Amino acid sequence: MTDRIWLSSYPKGVPSDINTAAYTSLMALIEESYKKYAKQVAYSFMGRDITYAQVNSLSQAFSAYLQGLGLVKGDRVAIMMPNVPQYPVAVAAILRAGLVVVNVNPLYTARELQHQLQDSGSKAIVIIENFATTLEKCLAATPIKHVVLCAMGDQLGLLKGSIVNYVVRNVKKLVPEYKLPGAVRFNAAIALGTKAPFKKPETRPDDIAVLQYTGGTTGVSKGAVLLHRNVIANVLQSEAWNIPVMGTIPAGEQPTAVCALPMYHIFAFTIGMMLSMRMGGKLVLIPNPRDIPAVLKELSKHTIHSFPAVNTLFNGLVNHPDFNTVDWSHLKVSVGGGTAVQGAVAKLWFEKTGCPICEGYGLSETSPSACCNVVTASEYTGTIGIPLPNTYMKLLDDEGQEVAPGQSGEIAIKGPQVMAGYWQRPDETAKVMTPDGYFKTGDIGVVDARGFFKIVDRKKDMILVSGFNVFPTELEEVLTHMPGILECACVGMPDAKTGEAVKLVIVKKDPNISEADVRAYCKENLTGYKQPKVIEFRAELPKTPVGKILRRELRGK
Repeated sequence: MTDRIWLSSYPKGVPSDINTAAYTSLMALIEESYKKYAKQVAYSFMGRDITYAQVNSLSQAFSAYLQGLGLVKGDRVAIMMPNVPQYPVAVAAILRAGLVVVNVNPLYTARELQHQLQDSGSKAIVIIENFATTLEKCLAATPIKHVVLCAMGDQLGLLKGSIVNYVVRNVKKLVPEYKLPGAVRFNAAIALGTKAPFKKPETRPDDIAVLQYTGGTTGVSKGAVLLHRNVIANVLQSEAWNIPVMGTIPAGEQPTAVCALPMYHIFAFTIGMMLSMRMGGKLVLIPNPRDIPAVLKELSKHTIHSFPAVNTLFNGLVNHPDFNTVDWSHLKVSVGGGTAVQGAVAKLWFEKTGCPICEGYGLSETSPSACCNVVTASEYTGTIGIPLPNTYMKLLDDEGQEVAPGQSGEIAIKGPQVMAGYWQRPDETAKVMTPDGYFKTGDIGVVDARGFFKIVDRKKDMILVSGFNVFPTELEEVLTHMPGILECACVGMPDAKTGEAVKLVIVKKDPNISEADVRAYCKENLTGYKQPKVIEFRAELPKTPVGKILRRELRGK
């Protein structure tokens, strides 16, 4: 829609367009914040505050260390950690060295990790020791030459850090045995980098900043190529969008955001880490959002202004008896993303906090935010909102033509936050990009007269589990390699907790295989959110005359 009918719905203070070229690179944005907010707290983690100045020196030392390994501009470095301070330090270091961040889900199995490291061509990995055993299983089959090992307590000081590491390793037993000869400890790498020279590379807007992996319709995970200018644009767009409420924070009060979503997920990466840095904010790092009592205990220590989360987390928090131990009166913006926010959850959240959940929409391919409900709303709209500044959206039919008003069509997005394409997959890129530069999302939507979009269906057979994409083709590909399975199909089923869950339907080759056998195989080969909630055995699968499995018929049974 070239006329952008939604602009009349913009709140006062939000511009229709902003200058997305304010920085030449993410390095420039990061280094500006280090200088401007040097004495302020950048990250709060397990009771320890780390200032912008400290993150500056840590990241520069780590950057020098990476350069000393012989890594050169454009080389890929994987990060496989939960929300610990080493994560943003590693991201800044990688970018400052002119390298490319490859975000990895730390819960991946060896099979999933191997694919991503091979596909990205990553030469180094920064990984927390809790998951080192996964890397050990596949390391020989990857291009990784350098391993940096982190521990939970690395940045908590000698005494507290030692205690935390002892508890994690010996009491909670969260670090399975592993052997990674030649791996260097994070703090040792920092020490080496402190003495090494750092050479600042020249980084341009069109250089690659991040490879953000997303599920593939072909069953293969693909890397969305996000340039420096893509992520910068989305940070600035999101900042402009939040102005009507974030602009009311009293002078002298540091903006504080909660990062409970994992930073390897593009939502938390951009809207959590990068946006907080741009604003000179304090980011409260939550390493395990599933531990609701621990999350609430941590939040009770802070004055919170911004809270990006998924429906599952909002729901878990607002229904917990300790919810009111947190002072929510300063909360300015609650952004719901990753998956649909449920009306009942949004209503209860607003009643208890006085701050509405503004549901937004985006994808890894759009850095991620494309549209959002207005932050001044006082009620749940049931829509994904309106496009952000500088963003165009339209609805297309199967021939790629814009549909008539009132009709549903595939949502297509154009804007400075849209990826450059899929990493080394021109064929896959061509399938999703239109000749006039729109990215086809695979989601079917409708738009009303005010420009508010609503998702009504999904074109691709994707399952959305707590904000994470699960592609049936990947699961089916993995499961058909299990001895004893003739064929199988995966579909999504409604789930009160996670929005959707995976249902797996199997036709046996070996009559003796059991549900327990299948679950054990899934656990070995698929990360948690991809594992089936329901497993069903059938004599045959419904198919078209040409033999294509009819997934929609499995959904209804």
